[in-house]
Amino acid sequence: MKFIDQATIQVGSGAGGAGCVSFRREKYVPRGGPDGGDGGRGGDVILEAAGQKETLLRFHLNQHFRAGSGRPGQGRRRSGAAGADARLAVPPGTVVFDAETGEELADLDEPGAVLVAARGGRGGLGNANFASGGHRAPRHAQPGEAGTERRLRLELRLLADAGLVGYPNVGKSTLISRVSAARPKIADYPFTTLVPNLGVVAAGQDASGGPRSFVLADLPGLIDGASEGAGLGHRFLRHLSRCAVLVHVLDPLRLDPNDPPRDLDRLKKELKAFEPGLIRKSQVVALGKMDLAEGPRALAALKEARPRLKVYPFSSATGAGLKDLIWAIWRRVEKNRRPDHGGCDERD
Repeated sequence: MKFIDQATIQVGSGAGGAGCVSFRREKYVPRGGPDGGDGGRGGDVILEAAGQKETLLRFHLNQHFRAGSGRPGQGRRRSGAAGADARLAVPPGTVVFDAETGEELADLDEPGAVLVAARGGRGGLGNANFASGGHRAPRHAQPGEAGTERRLRLELRLLADAGLVGYPNVGKSTLISRVSAARPKIADYPFTTLVPNLGVVAAGQDASGGPRSFVLADLPGLIDGASEGAGLGHRFLRHLSRCAVLVHVLDPLRLDPNDPPRDLDRLKKELKAFEPGLIRKSQVVALGKMDLAEGPRALAALKEARPRLKVYPFSSATGAGLKDLIWAIWRRVEKNRRPDHGGCDERD
């Protein structure tokens, strides 16, 4: 299924039905009086987060949605039927904006969350409602209220506890494939990851024997200038907003001998330029490909340049260091799940 994380749609709620002008006419009832019923209300446009949805593809293919209009009232005080609601299922994590004003209307961040995006028009009152002692035969009724037209922008932000951040081809996809059941495309050329991949990582069991796990996101690789639209990764930086922990994956083959922490500093710069709040999230620094000869040299250079920087070396090929890295991520995820957390960075 094609991954689509943005869509703009046009929605319209239903108009209310008109009230009825009618008079009771029955044999042996010479003065029946008004008996016009009310019109039915128009249907609402409702967005609901549904757990089985993973993409906004449906809204990329079909961009117009309309609820049903209410039926008019009838004689004998019979009200018109209400219009059918238009219920649109979106993936959990969808943020809804008014496309005209940019106002955020709702963050549907968990299954079952609901937004009434456009409320249906009220049905008009029939003439039976206007009878009084001084006006016993009203010959007017209310028209139904018009529906609401609205243009909405939908943005999907993945619900992940931790996100892998790094340049293309540094080994993020291989890492997530080793620690979870995710099976992203892996190849020896840049930008093999074109869409985010999610994987559930098991970090052992807690004291009661329950599973300790977290959701890890592998995002397309960033390049310098990503915050301004360069490369592919900028399209998916918004998904990091929900992550409690950011994992910077560094590649020893990219190490600059004159400035070993260069890649880390540039990644943080791009995150800060895109959204300043990202840089305040808990950070984990991981150095991959430790099975290569360049791995230990890169680790030593990083420690010499930044003695207080905590680096988690690992090898996806051999599995070395993966357990320590998973536990480091888990500790920060668990700490950030608590309401009194104070955040933590790459220093233990």
